Amino acid sequence: MREAAFVERNKEKWSIIEHNLKNKLEIHPDILASNYIELTNDLAYAQTFYPKSNTKEYLNELALFAHQSIYRDQKTNKNQFLHFFQYDVPKAVYEARKPLLYSLLIFLFFTAIGWISSHYDLDFVRLILGNQYVDETLANIKAGDPAAIYKSSDEISSTLGITINNIRVAFLAFAFGIFFSIGTGYILMNNGIMLGAFHYLFYQEGVLGKAMSAIWIHGTIEISVIVIAGGCGLMVGNSFMFPKTYKRVDSFVIHLKKAASILISTVPFFIVAGTLEGFVTRHYNINLYLSLFIIFLSLIAIVYYYIILPYNLAKKHQWS
Repeated sequence: MREAAFVERNKEKWSIIEHNLKNKLEIHPDILASNYIELTNDLAYAQTFYPKSNTKEYLNELALFAHQSIYRDQKTNKNQFLHFFQYDVPKAVYEARKPLLYSLLIFLFFTAIGWISSHYDLDFVRLILGNQYVDETLANIKAGDPAAIYKSSDEISSTLGITINNIRVAFLAFAFGIFFSIGTGYILMNNGIMLGAFHYLFYQEGVLGKAMSAIWIHGTIEISVIVIAGGCGLMVGNSFMFPKTYKRVDSFVIHLKKAASILISTVPFFIVAGTLEGFVTRHYNINLYLSLFIIFLSLIAIVYYYIILPYNLAKKHQWS
């Protein structure tokens, strides 16, 4: 191939690569890595066929700049961790907005099923929650402390056990997405029905408001993040069933990475929820306004990070 033809064929691509390197904080690392591979391939070609040309010199300088930008900065840049949470995760969340919405709708539907089933079948709550749990909760309600069950173990044990269990549920909701999203749907169904039956128990006993001031201290984050994990699972399952223009395997790998980054972002929230449940929920009786403040603050944190921030960044960077 003549040098002029080689340049004409690739000059637009090189211009894009140069732009990406200069704006690397706004470009996904996978794209930068792919750009670097293409650039080194073109450089190798130019070194072979145009060893003394300006084209080879240009590509050599651009490849050196790319190497320094990607690899040297990657080792020294202290903002990589922040970049992941401030940019990579919100971008993945925006791209997963439909599966996340479907997850929420599925969860709410089965929560309603749990509530309605409990209303029409008095034994349904015991079937879902177990006789021991129901009997203990009824005894607590009669004693005037409907959420006393959260005081049944010490703070540290409760925090660790609850956090580990919640992360396990989230991981299952994510991992079961590989079964064509049916597994994720089952996890959402199971937790939704349980939540509906749980709340109906307190409603039936006339203490729903008081119980919610305790339950949602930790439940606001806990339930929200389970729904988010469910969205990750649906994203994985749908990527294989509906690959669009990708090959099924490529679609699966691409969406698996995005879903995994979202799932990783939920871990700090689960730790916060576990800490609240272990240390704070048991003191819900002290001050109603403090309970409401924590619930409201938790809701704001979830809504901002998983809804407002992704949409603001999408508008700024014109994500599709």
